[in-house]
Amino acid sequence: MLFWKTRKPGHERALAWFKANMVPGQGIIVHTKQPVPYPEVTGYFIPTLYNWGETELARTCARWLMSIQLPDGAFPAPDGVPYTFDTAQIMRGLCAALGDVEGAEASLRRASDWMLTQVAEDGRLKTPSTALWTDIASDLIHTYALPPLAEAGRLLGVKAYTDAALFVLEHYKRREDLVPFNRLSHFHAYAMEALCEMGEMELAARGMADVERCQRRDGSIPAYPDVEWVCSTGMAQYAIVWYTLGRKDLADKAMQYLETIQNPSGGFNGSYGKGAQYIAGAEISWGVKYFLDAHLLKMRTEGKHA
Repeated sequence: MLFWKTRKPGHERALAWFKANMVPGQGIIVHTKQPVPYPEVTGYFIPTLYNWGETELARTCARWLMSIQLPDGAFPAPDGVPYTFDTAQIMRGLCAALGDVEGAEASLRRASDWMLTQVAEDGRLKTPSTALWTDIASDLIHTYALPPLAEAGRLLGVKAYTDAALFVLEHYKRREDLVPFNRLSHFHAYAMEALCEMGEMELAARGMADVERCQRRDGSIPAYPDVEWVCSTGMAQYAIVWYTLGRKDLADKAMQYLETIQNPSGGFNGSYGKGAQYIAGAEISWGVKYFLDAHLLKMRTEGKHA
């Protein structure tokens, strides 16, 4: 029988990739050429693991993250330095683990209190460092730090957290460069997904109209509007946003293309195609996370369950 007829479905291979690339007792690696545990991605992988029924893995990740929390409540990146974005993504995991993992509530409160110290007077979200961002990220990704802060406020009953998230959101909504598809798809998609999570569907739809104009007949979406290559994570995130906005047709096309580039291991390189420049030579952990999230939404739109 032919190989393509016998291999497991994409979501099963993606979950297998996670299990094969998790540092035992800690968290998921950065990528296959940097196989050290990555707190940020481990954090936002926790809700994904719960959603796919991998409860024990989610608990292990949460316990490890709590063990590395800094005294001030922030969390370190792989370089040992705290980042506001990374701390917020770990808060996503702590929100999911609340009521299931002992100590998650206290850890979440400390992280949320630290987040409040990063809110500037003008509403911008500050961060102790941007060294790992290189030149392809900007502070627009901080919009994706707002939903977990708002969720922490809701779950813990602390209005100050939710109010801070809404205050910062207003700052970024005033930025003319927030909505247009004018940067790497992965980072643009962070903002689009965050807008959906914060209830700003109209703004997200405006940004996704730009993306729709760029989507090719085969379902692929360029990493930037003017390049040939694709960013795997950005495509998965755009599928999530389209499913959320009720654009199943566009999301399904993106998912069909993603399944054609998924590696036999179940993982995804950072990018594919001629001139690919975003971690093209390694399998990245966050690509798997967003593929699994998108696939779950696809199943739900079809009336299926994980």
